[in-house]
Amino acid sequence: MSEIDHKASLAAVLSARFARRDLLKSAGAGLGLMAASAIGMGSAIAAPKKGGTLTLAWVEAIDTLDPHLTSSAGSIKIINNVFNGLLKVDYDGKKVSFAPDLAEKWDMPDEKTHIFKLRAGVKFHNGDPCDAQAVKWSLERVKSPALKSPHAWKLELLESIDILDPLTVRLRFKKPFAFLPVALTGSTGRAGTIVSKRAVEAAGAGFGRAPVGTGPFKLTGWKENDSIELARNPAYFEPGLPHLDRVVIRLIKEPSAAVAAMMSGQVDGLSVCPFQFIPQLRKNPNIQVFGQVEGNYSFVGMNNKRAPFNDPILRQAVAFAIDRKVIVEQSYFGEAIPAYTCISPPMTQFYDPNIAKTGRGQYFDLAKARALRAKSKVQGEIEPSYIVTDGFTGSGGLGTRNAQLIAPMLAQIGIKPKIELVDRAIWVQRRNAGDFDMYDEAWVADLDPDETITPEWSTGRPWNFVGYSNPKFDQAVAAASETTNLATRRKHYTEAEDLLMTDAPLAVLAHMKVFKILSKKVQGFEYVPADLLNLHTVSLA
Repeated sequence: MSEIDHKASLAAVLSARFARRDLLKSAGAGLGLMAASAIGMGSAIAAPKKGGTLTLAWVEAIDTLDPHLTSSAGSIKIINNVFNGLLKVDYDGKKVSFAPDLAEKWDMPDEKTHIFKLRAGVKFHNGDPCDAQAVKWSLERVKSPALKSPHAWKLELLESIDILDPLTVRLRFKKPFAFLPVALTGSTGRAGTIVSKRAVEAAGAGFGRAPVGTGPFKLTGWKENDSIELARNPAYFEPGLPHLDRVVIRLIKEPSAAVAAMMSGQVDGLSVCPFQFIPQLRKNPNIQVFGQVEGNYSFVGMNNKRAPFNDPILRQAVAFAIDRKVIVEQSYFGEAIPAYTCISPPMTQFYDPNIAKTGRGQYFDLAKARALRAKSKVQGEIEPSYIVTDGFTGSGGLGTRNAQLIAPMLAQIGIKPKIELVDRAIWVQRRNAGDFDMYDEAWVADLDPDETITPEWSTGRPWNFVGYSNPKFDQAVAAASETTNLATRRKHYTEAEDLLMTDAPLAVLAHMKVFKILSKKVQGFEYVPADLLNLHTVSLA
């Protein structure tokens, strides 16, 4: 444990301070999570050894290492080791909470005002100080319309940023904002990731290929389609960390090749692993497998802006025609559970474990699907375009397996999708442009219902690729984000979920396990169920 934990724990302070407001209950401290499954996890290990190079195989797409612009889980795992946020995601084996990172203290004079006292002496990789001015500039960058950050919505309610002294910044919000603890993390949140102003201005649009943060590792090399190299930051502020000298990330597009490299000992770990290889890896005595159902959901999105899926009745028919149990067993090899709505089990304050018995959400009912199909606007056989990519992202949402299983299910109601397998870059371009009838997707690493459904399905949001719009849904999620009362938030999210599942701009499929694979010689890895690969405390035996 670092000296951070011996000072006043921010998480503990927040829990005590906001007990009456339920802020942390609804935004993280109350997110009960199942214990991670890991071979050898919890066993006694030797004192961390200093030095060495960790080699990892990376099969996920990396769009950019600019934290304010990325929406890639593969990028976030690297960003989490290069940058810091005001807060960080912490996990004790049972619950996710939010712990100090660049912020040392957090005071809240009222529900709309937040005062952060920063750590003294923290520097960016280029030697510049990470102070209140740097925090103000970073937050303003995320919020600026000119940047077009997909995370700008997280600071939409931010009214002003005031520097009280070189290490103290005050944030004033228009309304209470329950999602703030998640938003201000440097990994999954990204709105609170602090970047170097001088480096951004020097690199311009190239900052995503030349990132400068305050994290335990700094970027030292990037060979396109080959490798990324990180080196130890000797000035990192957590005493004694990191332990490793270098991290070499081998960019391997083909998952089977990455798994083969892992099995043969050519690499020390996989950032993520396809489901079909997990049984084989679990049998290897030299390998550790970490993973559990995380905050995520996979789905089929339907284009609401054009025929035939501008008809909600047709979309509902699709949702009820899909047998999720078949998807779970055959596509995810049993390493998932059926999804009825978007909110997943780790969000224990909002997820209903008995939802299958309630009649809420989406589920397989072929008779109902056929009845709805008979009422849809377009009759006769329909052949919608269904775009998929074989580029594995680790999310469980992309690839041909889901589409190949879903196609015959939909054929039973007169819908015969034309599956188009395209390169990932083309897939992203077409998805973003709305050039599809159906597409396969998954949202992962969510810690709060607000990020699970708000940016994806609210009117006009950047990740709302299907063009869904329902003012009642927008009002419900907005109301949920603007209260810190847990019961009230739960009520609003239930209303929003019910509207979303009924309108069916998507057909939910599954909540998936997410895996990290490491050699037994890798010690000190702290699993965090938010699709992170935290290398801060890792060492090599």
